[in-house]
Amino acid sequence: MRRDRPHSSVPGTPALPESTHGVERTAVIDLGSNSFRLVVFSANEGWWKRTDEIYEAVRIGAGLAETGELSEERMQRALAVVEVFAHFCAATGIDTEHVAALATSAIRDARNRNAFLDRAALPVRVLSVKEEAHFGYLAAVNTTTLTDGAVLDLGGGSLQLTRVKGRRARQMGSWRLGAVRMTEQFLPGDGPASKKQLKALRAHVLEELESAPWLERAGDRLVGIGGTVRNLAAAAAAAADLPSIGIQGHVISRDDLAGLISELASMPPAERGKIPGIKPGRADLILAGAAVVQAALEAGGFEGIEATEAGLREGAFFERHLAFGDPPLFPDVRVASVNNLAAQYDADKAHTLHVAYLALAMFDDLAEAGLHPGDPEEREMLWAASMLHDIGMTVDYDDHHRHSRYLILNGTLPGWSPRELAIIAETVRYHRKGTPTFGPDLAPWTTKGDRAILERGATLLRLAEELERSRDQLVRAAHVDVDGGGQARLTLEAAGDVSVARWAAERECDLFERAFGRPLAIGVEPATNGAASTGIRNYARFRAPPITG
Repeated sequence: MRRDRPHSSVPGTPALPESTHGVERTAVIDLGSNSFRLVVFSANEGWWKRTDEIYEAVRIGAGLAETGELSEERMQRALAVVEVFAHFCAATGIDTEHVAALATSAIRDARNRNAFLDRAALPVRVLSVKEEAHFGYLAAVNTTTLTDGAVLDLGGGSLQLTRVKGRRARQMGSWRLGAVRMTEQFLPGDGPASKKQLKALRAHVLEELESAPWLERAGDRLVGIGGTVRNLAAAAAAAADLPSIGIQGHVISRDDLAGLISELASMPPAERGKIPGIKPGRADLILAGAAVVQAALEAGGFEGIEATEAGLREGAFFERHLAFGDPPLFPDVRVASVNNLAAQYDADKAHTLHVAYLALAMFDDLAEAGLHPGDPEEREMLWAASMLHDIGMTVDYDDHHRHSRYLILNGTLPGWSPRELAIIAETVRYHRKGTPTFGPDLAPWTTKGDRAILERGATLLRLAEELERSRDQLVRAAHVDVDGGGQARLTLEAAGDVSVARWAAERECDLFERAFGRPLAIGVEPATNGAASTGIRNYARFRAPPITG
């Protein structure tokens, strides 16, 4: 599937906001039809992250389709869980004004919902259909590069679909097609599912989605949120023998989904949780959820669905965290995610920005000289690696390149595909020493030509790091040209004695020749008045064009 990019320039070296000591914590509670989940988000000026989570499979929507009411047994269980959530918030010092308890389809649709709401230990906001879809839209568009297409949010009680155009929500619809409802209606019992049952479920979903003719005109990209999509993405990756680095950005193709459905249908519900990637607590619901997703793909003509780790909870958080925007969206998701991760680990801003500046300058010069294709996406990955190469210093200086790799792979970078994440992480891994190569835990995510991208990126990042070895920005600029005999020459514009930088960079000449096929010589020139005065203030002119393909 085509991966759209927002039409905004990607900075080569965007500024990182200053941090303050005041960390604000927000608890978002998702009271869903299948599960109740409390997530704590901590945010400071320049960064945000999830810092705690409590999950309980309540199944408050069980039996709702048949009776139209919440059962007393389920309500008692749900009230007990909300009381635990309330005690947790009080014990951890999260004020009520920073707690958002949000109820969705099951509680919204129940005739006796007030019997639950009146007894809940926390104030509960019952989301309207539009509000629920809005939060799902914010979650998807703030954690992917979706520009035109659709967002699918599948919960236990309902399915929301939102058409996105130019990153804005244009049309939406909601149907009572949630995994709990569809399981109860079409796939009851403890045995394998029959083809007849699945055919009936598919026909029902397709009939319901006829009320959304705009879906097939939405575009060719579908982003999915919710536990069903996350489990399916994990299962599809496992089935393809792809190492686990999270499901963010993983695309489940139609064929992969069909294979999973066939495997799930052949098993009794109690056994489905044994499939790698499928959580046991979702085993009895996953088949119906997968069938709903499959029908949505068919109805919209999509070739696959892209998963994101985010959900309604993140959408609600973004509404508060990005309240300055209308709608509350990051201007550029890829830039925001890199800046966010860098800020969490107190990266040395002046040094990091200058390394990125030097690396991108050399990248551009070498592309102009014809030594590599100059692909904008490759440039973006080099920028990201430059910005994150030292975050492992938070762990320790020794082996900080390896620590940085680990933090990148486990810290999530929304907006970047698993393949791009692998390239960025390995580029960072080799910014100090070693022959750049993909480790066995990442190689399966890569494609033909990625080894060359890694070699080029790691070489340029290592050179830039060596030129900034003394962390003083004395090497104001670096220019590469190739003479008629094929010799590459790296010229350093210096505002002082850069003996350390030149000595360090000369150690990487062999690496450069392996990556670019040219010998490298290094020379020094005094910085011009203009170059000497620019420093980090002129980084803004090193910007990559937006990627739209």
